[in-house]
Amino acid sequence: MSRQATIDVVYTWVDDTFPGYGEMLRQYAGDRRDTNPNRTRDNLELLKYSLRSLAANAPFVRNIYLLTCRPQVPAWLDTDHPRIRVVHHDEIMAPEILPTFNSFAIVSHLHRLPGLSERFLYLEDDMLIPAALSLDAFLAEDGRPLVFTRAKRTAVHAELDPAKASPWNLALATANAALTRDFGLARHAYIIHGPRLIDTPDFQAMIDRFAGEFSATRASRFRANGNVPGEYLYPHYLMATGKGVAASRAQSAKMEGYASIENFLPWTWAQMKMLDWRRPQTITLNDSFGHRPNPAVVRFMRKTLNRWFPHPSPFEKPA
Repeated sequence: MSRQATIDVVYTWVDDTFPGYGEMLRQYAGDRRDTNPNRTRDNLELLKYSLRSLAANAPFVRNIYLLTCRPQVPAWLDTDHPRIRVVHHDEIMAPEILPTFNSFAIVSHLHRLPGLSERFLYLEDDMLIPAALSLDAFLAEDGRPLVFTRAKRTAVHAELDPAKASPWNLALATANAALTRDFGLARHAYIIHGPRLIDTPDFQAMIDRFAGEFSATRASRFRANGNVPGEYLYPHYLMATGKGVAASRAQSAKMEGYASIENFLPWTWAQMKMLDWRRPQTITLNDSFGHRPNPAVVRFMRKTLNRWFPHPSPFEKPA
């Protein structure tokens, strides 16, 4: 595929205030970790600002897919826009695994979206593109995807207590075990917070290779021990098979702009100032509000988002 080609973008999104969603979630939940609101809250409408950033700064984008559970659609989204594709889980996922609240299971189906470009960019709804960005930023000189990592290594199961560890860390450990089994690699680095460039044939090949792990993942309604996160496993699979190239530390640092949105206003304020100073290529604003977001932090973050991206995108309904 040409380096200059336009590609599609895929978002996953959920809003736990949508009528009936909270009740459905609690009906199936079996562990306090299953109802962590940090993963389902939409109080900052980050997807709206992500689309504004995309419209302003990513000229290589063709169509935009939004994958979510039926019947959820953001109230502000213009679903009649010719470049918007809203797809609900039941259109591409087997009925026996629905409803699902497991982002790992959902991500494992991204490549099944109808009409999707063979190469696409996956963004979570809390990811932003703050300045002009080229598709080349995600590619090595030979056209293979770059894999952006951190120096720190992820844990293995021997270092975790399944009863206390987060489902995310347990899933990383399961992915590490699968990689070690197939490729003989002992420890694996964290993948940075940021968009993932995915080639559909390679993503499917990864799922076929680790069929047992992905079958278990898809069967879990919530994140669970024994699951694998495709967004972590895929970049490591690319490097292990020679289909991806490790980015330099400088490239990874430039690509990642990460902030944890906490209820302590001075800390969140300082992180936003650091992002303004650093000017990374992408920004991820991780929801760490817990169960009771601080209204002062919410107001500050909304002002910050409107300062960064003041102009509505073509994908928003008229005010």
